[in-house]
Amino acid sequence: MLNHFKALKITDKVYWVGAIDWMIRDFHGYSTNRGTTYNAYLVLADKITLIDTVKASHKDELFARLSSVIDLKDIQYVISNHSEMDHSGLLPEVIEIIKPEKVFTSKPGFKNLALHFKGIENYLTELKEGEEIDLGNMNIKTYETRLLHWPDSMFSYLKEEQILFSNDIFGSHLATGERFDYEIDSQILDYEAAKYYANIFMPYSQLALKLMTKIKEENLKIKYIATDHGPIWHKYTDKIIEKYTNWAQMKPAEKVVIAFDTMWGSTEKMAKAISEGVQSENVQVKVMPLGGSHRSDIATELLEAGAFIVGSPVINSNLYPTVADLLCYIKGLAPKNLLCSYFGSYGWSDKAIDELGKILTEDMKQVIAVDPVKIQYVPDAENLQKCYDMGVKLAKQLKKE
Repeated sequence: MLNHFKALKITDKVYWVGAIDWMIRDFHGYSTNRGTTYNAYLVLADKITLIDTVKASHKDELFARLSSVIDLKDIQYVISNHSEMDHSGLLPEVIEIIKPEKVFTSKPGFKNLALHFKGIENYLTELKEGEEIDLGNMNIKTYETRLLHWPDSMFSYLKEEQILFSNDIFGSHLATGERFDYEIDSQILDYEAAKYYANIFMPYSQLALKLMTKIKEENLKIKYIATDHGPIWHKYTDKIIEKYTNWAQMKPAEKVVIAFDTMWGSTEKMAKAISEGVQSENVQVKVMPLGGSHRSDIATELLEAGAFIVGSPVINSNLYPTVADLLCYIKGLAPKNLLCSYFGSYGWSDKAIDELGKILTEDMKQVIAVDPVKIQYVPDAENLQKCYDMGVKLAKQLKKE
């Protein structure tokens, strides 16, 4: 077994034993240009416990890090906080090698793990909401976090060490050699946390807000938030909980996001004119051409925006493919409280551009705050003035909200 992977001590009784994925650049449609981690944790209680596993492709790292602390056969319990394969993929092999007494999971987790991996049912033990796991000299209390972001998701809270094993919540896709929040550049830390929320948890914001309220009501003493992706929160635990609370409310901000693609440069000219109109009202604008902006980065910008303008040329009587892709993705994230409009250029039929308005209003349930601008072929000065005026009107309306 490889021996250069070492466990990292969090406290005298808890170690990080996860894996770093420096190579991954796409996580089911979400660009992970800084990689990610698959975090797992070892609790050295009377009943030695492994919390979560890792993606199956990174098994050598998990087993080597565990072996740097203990004999694998000494692990008696495994807790599976979530059955998605980046956390549970190695579970069958862990069971085969370690043969734990029990594998604890939520009731939906029992069902999902049994469907994922045939033949492990005899090891699985269902947990009820708030049920505690007696580790001898320590206790772990479990909390269901259903649909955050899978039906089986749950928290595990180690009272004695004041560690919240939060699974995906509070995570980020960020591969670094540092394990703690305070070791990482704050701009990178904040951006990747926001990107993670926008692309994973935005559709479940109402549930996220309820969970943040519950954390405060429970008055949990939290020294560490041990996530399943990215850094462990220690210095900024209160800050990340506050950020989740704010993001979950999806309050509009004075910021306009303009996303578009262009074929012969017409929609690019229009986007620039619109952005100038927005800026003339001292409102922040973010122009994101789809030729160089990933859909997940646009979603991140929308997290703290108040308006969204989308533009497209027409190809084969349809929206430009990249624009259709973006709207399909954003629709799934279900942003709220955005003032919207759209624009586009066309050759001989403008019907496809009207599809933008249909998607924004009917599919995404947003409000068209100002009239769209559609131009045939190349925009002239009069057309560009209309675009500029669109930006001005939207910015003014946004400031009234």
